[in-house]
Amino acid sequence: MGRGMALKAEDIAGNLALPGCIRRQSQALVLAFEANPRVSAVFATQQRWLMAHAGLMLHFRGSLGQGWKGLTLARLLEKVAEHNIASRNTADAFIKELLKYGIVVHVPAAGDRRVRLIAPTPAGLDALMGWTYAHLTTLDGLDGGRRVATFSTEENALARLQPLIADGLLASQPVREPERTFSLFTWLNNGGIVMDWLISRIGAADADAERIPAGVVSIAEFAGLLKLSRTHLGRKLREAEQLGSIGWEGARGRSVMWVSKGFREEYTAAQVIKLAIIDDAFDRCFAVA
Repeated sequence: MGRGMALKAEDIAGNLALPGCIRRQSQALVLAFEANPRVSAVFATQQRWLMAHAGLMLHFRGSLGQGWKGLTLARLLEKVAEHNIASRNTADAFIKELLKYGIVVHVPAAGDRRVRLIAPTPAGLDALMGWTYAHLTTLDGLDGGRRVATFSTEENALARLQPLIADGLLASQPVREPERTFSLFTWLNNGGIVMDWLISRIGAADADAERIPAGVVSIAEFAGLLKLSRTHLGRKLREAEQLGSIGWEGARGRSVMWVSKGFREEYTAAQVIKLAIIDDAFDRCFAVA
């Protein structure tokens, strides 16, 4: 790839390989969740996902000495307010939860030990690395590129790339304010994984079908599998059903659930926006001018 060769959203959307690449990406994200549900939950709602990216951006830019001072709670609260991601109380509770479970830790600031910076632990960085590889793999699958190979060999690759991705995500209104069914699930705890799981179940031969069986019969089992409240998940599924996005082949909760073509198209459209942002960031970060 050369400078300015990043895939545009329209290029990604029109790529015939996209359905298969998106399905494999969703499978990779589900596997990551199953391997470490606690850490993966950081990225499993839209609000948490955006707060995490905002915080990591502050951390990495501080670590690279780009005129930034690193991540503190006060700086994260400013960034969250700037982009209207969440309330101060929600952001404060989010950081406290990450500290409690060892996903981030307090570290002294260089040159001023009175300042307590916040830094991700190896577990948190591993989750971000897996998320990044999953999306770069999708992009490589679309055009035969070598993003994964480049990312694997560049020095400080994650610290350099993530802030650019975060800039793009935070600046994108469609990312910050998703609509319809996607919005229903992105604000549910682990709701992102609900959508990933449903999409991961779609077979290659089913891509154009109006309705595709997702294999879900029991809401209780589905909720248990994804570490969700049965009541909360059931309410969201009813709302999605009212939109025509999902349904049941027979009795609700006692027959196979299906996923509509419209919901799959919504999911894909959201991935297209995100992938275009990631590829633009990658191109600006690593391509030779």
